[in-house]
Amino acid sequence: MRDRPAVAKPVQPDPAVRRILERTELEGVELIRFLYADHGGVIRGKAASRSRLAERLNTGIGHTVAMMAMNMLDQLQEVEHLGPVGEVRIVPDPSTYVPLPHAPGAAAMLSDLRLPDGSPWAACPRTFLKDAIALLAGEGYTLLAAFEPEFTLGRRLPDPSGGPDRLVPLDDSLCYAGHGFDTAHDYTIKLVRALETQGLRVEHYHPELGPGQQELTVRHAPALRAADNHVLYRETVRGVALRMSMWASLAPKPLADQAGNGAHLHLSLWRESRNLFDGDSGGEGAVRDWFVGGLLAHLPALTALTCGSVNSFRRLAPRMWAGAYAVHGPDNREAAVRICSPLGESGEPNLELKPSDSSANPYLALGAVIHAGLDGVRRRLDPGEAVDVDPDTRPGRYPRLPSSLTEALDALEADPVLMEALGPLRASAYLAVKRSEAAAFAARDASYELFQHMRAF
Repeated sequence: MRDRPAVAKPVQPDPAVRRILERTELEGVELIRFLYADHGGVIRGKAASRSRLAERLNTGIGHTVAMMAMNMLDQLQEVEHLGPVGEVRIVPDPSTYVPLPHAPGAAAMLSDLRLPDGSPWAACPRTFLKDAIALLAGEGYTLLAAFEPEFTLGRRLPDPSGGPDRLVPLDDSLCYAGHGFDTAHDYTIKLVRALETQGLRVEHYHPELGPGQQELTVRHAPALRAADNHVLYRETVRGVALRMSMWASLAPKPLADQAGNGAHLHLSLWRESRNLFDGDSGGEGAVRDWFVGGLLAHLPALTALTCGSVNSFRRLAPRMWAGAYAVHGPDNREAAVRICSPLGESGEPNLELKPSDSSANPYLALGAVIHAGLDGVRRRLDPGEAVDVDPDTRPGRYPRLPSSLTEALDALEADPVLMEALGPLRASAYLAVKRSEAAAFAARDASYELFQHMRAF
């Protein structure tokens, strides 16, 4: 009997992919945004149609390598290997699929930038964080993190004198005042519902210090999810405002004479089920001190990545509660590293890195924090004395952080640990992009700088 020809079995799609395809059909999603954060800190991406999604989940969407040499002003910088020749793919992570309640008919996924053969690309920020997490895991640690963002809610209006558009705050309520809750209520409820729909667990909300300033925090998560969450948070904060004919800005200082917007970074380091930032964690309490020692040792350089814009340094100044001095202290909100006391019996001890804002690329910022802290643990770095006063009241005693983006970039370029961690391509691109921004804003007035940051972040 002659053998029958083999019949190829149909390839069964991955269950996660199949669920996404089913959801897009049921939810009426037509476009799925593949999002990434660039070296300028801007959230960018491309969108696949529902009809091509199954294919694009595997292949990604084609993208020029040059986009990672683009600054926040859409000015392309000359960086070797990041010019008109070369291609990468924006490849989405199916586990990050979320609908976009503020954009009916659209959904989003966080994405990696990969080479055409599917291998990691040396300029991908999300891969940088993944590699840092893997480095931690190799030494038996995991990191939980959460960004604590502030933003200014208002309306974008033309300048009467013909200059750049202005951000006019929604209200002039006082800090934590009931009036502030009421003024922003409709927006806030829509924002909370949109974030919860995307799986971001809202913890706290209050009107903050400045006119129109809001603070809404989401639950901590493993490091990669925390950075992904912050990208979605930024997009949702702005998207909900736009749907309500308002404008929301997470820029560090969208209004020069008002309070700045931080995105303080909360951290806890774990081994198995033990929080090593708890002083009673099985004899390993010293790990917290070493981790803090690493953060402080690298903080001048780290600031170039966690406070990644010219506008950041309007906020990062003494007596702004922004952590302008490289010191640590228990519940000291003027220290760069605050040792947070637990909230209730179920609260977990954690660190708060205050020199951090939403103009930073969250993947680069958090990845660099991991490298700095791990260097401290490996070398058992002493963080020095805990400071229980405002360090600005003791002039000359405590080290001041860089006062400009240029100073921070110089510190980064001189830091061998962080430069090696970034790698040649990523480091050269980041420095080129950020130095170009510093030069561009130095040549213009303050209103131009404030407008561009209000627009981008």
